[in-house]
Amino acid sequence: MLKSKLFIIPVMLVSFLAFIALSGSKDVTAASGKADTTPSAAWDRAAAAGYLDSRETWWQSWPKSQRDHDTVCVSCHTAVPYAFSRPALRQEMGEQDLSAPERIMFNNIAKRVTLWNEVEPFYKDNKNGPTKSTESRNTEAVLNAVILASYDARSGYLRELTKSAFKDAWAVQSKTGDKAGAWVWLNFHNSPWEADESEYWGATLAALATGIAPEDYRDTPEIQDNVKMLRAYLRREYKTQPLVNRVFLLWASAKFPGLLTSSERAGLVDDIYAVQQKDGGWSLTDLGKWKRHDDTALETKSDGYATGLIVLALEKTGMKGQPQVSRGLSWLKQNQSRSEGLWPAWSLNKQRDPASDVGRFMSDAATGYAVLALEESHK
Repeated sequence: MLKSKLFIIPVMLVSFLAFIALSGSKDVTAASGKADTTPSAAWDRAAAAGYLDSRETWWQSWPKSQRDHDTVCVSCHTAVPYAFSRPALRQEMGEQDLSAPERIMFNNIAKRVTLWNEVEPFYKDNKNGPTKSTESRNTEAVLNAVILASYDARSGYLRELTKSAFKDAWAVQSKTGDKAGAWVWLNFHNSPWEADESEYWGATLAALATGIAPEDYRDTPEIQDNVKMLRAYLRREYKTQPLVNRVFLLWASAKFPGLLTSSERAGLVDDIYAVQQKDGGWSLTDLGKWKRHDDTALETKSDGYATGLIVLALEKTGMKGQPQVSRGLSWLKQNQSRSEGLWPAWSLNKQRDPASDVGRFMSDAATGYAVLALEESHK
């Protein structure tokens, strides 16, 4: 069994990478990758792409991210927003192929999905805690599905690899008890992606993946019980969630019906607008109740993560052109680092050196979502 699967990997991977490279490209006149200088697009795509590529490259080489079968952990802070945003930049810059780190990322995902029953979980019980094998397995299954679905959404074709990733995710969805419909999520008490509130965030990603997957995947008969449980969980736990999770739900609701009533949607938008800062941006600090482990003060100024995510969710749900959205876009255009290409954001867990590799995790995510919001604005 293992030998036959190992034979399949290169064939699947070559066709997969060739397919997404072709489907993600388009004919762009005089596409050079240089920064736009017009007032409507006064941000630097090439610099953003360079930053994202460099950070994914660093993550892939970091000893702490290495896993078995010569694979790399799929990180919530760096790999997921990279996978969402890098294809959008490639398309607008007229690139004809995946960047090198993007190709490596897919090597890892394709290998781990294909060898799902052979690869070890990212974290194991005997080393990282009594439930870490289950937590990391569930988390990885959802992340694989949403990353692969995001690529298929661009092509309009649902590949067998993505179907396999979804199958893995549905298999570990909680079926009974208070958690029914969700996934037992990785929890190292690090907000916003690996903490108590992150279980709901993971479920919104599963809803997003299911909704954006092409070929009417959401309506596939064999997954209807899973979809029903997922929707019920997201509805049931909605009112107790921090605002950042509800923003992700708003994004998912654009492609996954029945998550929000019209009155809930209106109330959520009001809540989002209520915490917009005077400069037009949003601060992640205002999107939940957080406390740093080192008792240092949280950063309160606008950041690229909260602003990019909120603008994107509002755009996806029909609010392009609203004054608050326009102000958010203006903040994004004005707050990209011209020297590094990133948008700044800061840790909710401790005060970190923003120039360090670990200290850039939040800026990795911020840059990915800022890029998505800006590219979505002119569709």
